[in-house]
Amino acid sequence: MPAERALTRQVNQESSPEPAESSGFGNVTCPISRIQPEACASDPQIDASETPRNPKPMAARIEDYALIGDCETAALVDRNGSIDWLCWPDFSSDACFAALLGNEENGYWRITPAAGKWKTTRRYRPHTLILETTFESAAGSFRLIDFMPVRQRNSHIVRIVEGIRGRVPIRMEMSLRFDYGRTVPWVTHVKDGVRAIAGPNLAILRASVPMHGENMQTVSEFTIAQGQRVHFSLAYGSSYKPNPRKIDALQTLKTCEERWQRWAHRLKYKGKYRDVIERSLITLRAMIYRPTGGIVASVTTSLPESIGGVRNWDYRYCWLRDSTFTLLALANGGYFTEAAAWQHWLLRALAGSPDQVQIMYGLKGERQLLEWEVGWLSGYENSLPVRIGNAAAGQVQLDIYGEMLDCFFQAQHSLGRRTRDEFRVIVSLLEHLETIWQQADEGIWETRGEPQQFTYSKMMAWVAFDRAVLLAEQLHSDAPIEKWRTLRDNIHAQVCAQAFNENKNSFVLAYGSDQLDAALLLMPVVGFLPGSDPRVKSTVEAIERDLMSSGLVLRYQTSKVNDGLPAGEGVFLACSFWMVSALKAIGRIKDARKLFARLLKLRNDLGLLSEEYDVNRRRLVGNFPQAFSHIALVTAAFDLEDGTSVRARSHRNSHHEPTHSC
Repeated sequence: MPAERALTRQVNQESSPEPAESSGFGNVTCPISRIQPEACASDPQIDASETPRNPKPMAARIEDYALIGDCETAALVDRNGSIDWLCWPDFSSDACFAALLGNEENGYWRITPAAGKWKTTRRYRPHTLILETTFESAAGSFRLIDFMPVRQRNSHIVRIVEGIRGRVPIRMEMSLRFDYGRTVPWVTHVKDGVRAIAGPNLAILRASVPMHGENMQTVSEFTIAQGQRVHFSLAYGSSYKPNPRKIDALQTLKTCEERWQRWAHRLKYKGKYRDVIERSLITLRAMIYRPTGGIVASVTTSLPESIGGVRNWDYRYCWLRDSTFTLLALANGGYFTEAAAWQHWLLRALAGSPDQVQIMYGLKGERQLLEWEVGWLSGYENSLPVRIGNAAAGQVQLDIYGEMLDCFFQAQHSLGRRTRDEFRVIVSLLEHLETIWQQADEGIWETRGEPQQFTYSKMMAWVAFDRAVLLAEQLHSDAPIEKWRTLRDNIHAQVCAQAFNENKNSFVLAYGSDQLDAALLLMPVVGFLPGSDPRVKSTVEAIERDLMSSGLVLRYQTSKVNDGLPAGEGVFLACSFWMVSALKAIGRIKDARKLFARLLKLRNDLGLLSEEYDVNRRRLVGNFPQAFSHIALVTAAFDLEDGTSVRARSHRNSHHEPTHSC
């Protein structure tokens, strides 16, 4: 609950000049022709459920949220028309709607029937990120259209209410709370709406119906009839700059729909999983920060990996670990511009001394991601703490070097990029890796316990030197190829000798460990060993046996591995998709397809995935939506397509096969 005293005040005058705009509040409703978008089987609707109107003490289930965004930030909308999360002006900014991690006191924006019970169904308009939620009640039905147009000068959320049947009384409530739900803004009337200011933040809500202040909220009550339309638009700006201009809601909707459809139609893949891949790639596109090309891991922070637990992290940053899979997912889909932008972002982020490379950066490449806890938010379903920033940015994780080098290598093949001029970056990275690859690190899972000799980290160090050798040969570069080749072979031999546990008949989490690690499912994917190798097959089978819960894959056994945190988390969805690729690699294609089909059923009704899945509660958990999960889904879908022209990470090139020294 906000600690400071209330500052909201409704004033029936404009407190500063605003550009001239056409029309005032106008009538309550405006006649239109009904819009009937084409039905799309790939955009499933939810099973309708009756919903009584009552105060909402906490957020909806994670899977009940939908994503809308403008390619610089994003909002989450629940199935009952409440926007409970929005960071402005960008993905990693402070939230102004934070009910997701607290309650209504922390900010939300809801449009629902004014009274009684209702049912809802929802979908995205075909090939877009435009959300449609249909409300059915005894009085009639209406459609709520939510979207954020790709940003031009300012960021906008547009909400359009369309009458379908009967006459439905509707109530709109908005409670802006800046600074992660803490700061109550100063609210004044302006032409066609209200303006809210708190420090540097400014938001203007405009509407085609009257609004008024009520209990520290902005409220509108109106009735919608068949063939009528009401619209609201909320714009963000800086309090020290001119007010954001008014937009034409209907024309903006048309432009936004056409833009998304053009983008979706660029997908070159035509196979059986096209609809699935398209929805995941649209989701990824919404998570690309358009000014820089950086891709956030998620649009949220602190959604728990276990309900009520402490594994709650801020994922609104860009991880180097996602580099190669992201580039290939975009390039294989035909989105070469976005793939190249991601590669450019990576190069800028790496600029500087190689011993200062971080595992993650901010949207623009920022390095300072200091972690702190938000004491005034109660957490999603009381899961504390709520963290902002991420201390893992300062960890040593050797696997990122393999990711970076593989990304350079794949860019050369998939994008036709000539990396000769960038080879100095590669050389400097490898010179540093040569001095540290034998050290213990925190590993791919960013453990907060003691550093270990993680097998996956060593395997990815092998990838780094392997790809460097191949790139140097292809570019005819003057590089220490023989030294890199020797290092590559030595690392390979060491991993095979020290990471394979004879008792487990499996590669294990770390040297000398008897615990398993789902990341080792990527061993054939990156080309370290082929799927035909008996040790790979036995490792996949061991992970099936020991790390699968209800048929889905855990990262590792948190109850048996000292990762510096209390035990307990859901199954990691990306790992389950990696299992799909691993099963295919060892020849179990039927099992791979069966698992993939099951994983698709874990998506919510709009095709979205979080980081993890709680098999006991049967709920999505972790930050949402999660780029890593969607990237892994796209990768697995491409892997299952035989005879297609997609490129896999194990496709090192046509004349070099993986070097196996053990």
